[in-house]
Amino acid sequence: MAITRKMFLIQLASGGWALTAAGCGGGGDYAAAPAPAPAGAGCAATIAGNHGHVLTIAAADLTSLVDKTYDIQGSADHTHSVTFTAAQLAQLKAGNPVSVMTTTTLAHNHAIDERCT
Repeated sequence: MAITRKMFLIQLASGGWALTAAGCGGGGDYAAAPAPAPAGAGCAATIAGNHGHVLTIAAADLTSLVDKTYDIQGSADHTHSVTFTAAQLAQLKAGNPVSVMTTTTLAHNHAIDERCT
């Protein structure tokens, strides 16, 4: 059964879920788990092949007139960065989804689908 966004947010808010990270390995594709939405921003990222990375976009960044770069290390043992252009941040502010790719670290990168509501 697929989980709805509402179910996810209810479970997350109630503390009913604990997120764990698998070690960074070579090949396998780990389940993409949405990152918790930062307080006040209402943004959530789905990170493909995620193994502990977290992306947080501050609400104030959605009105930025310059590109913003974020570190998504989270609980992973390595980091990636991802850049959103000012135009992409404006799209997020308008409620439109945006897809980006991270930098490559340890011979892999991640596709990120971001949506803010």
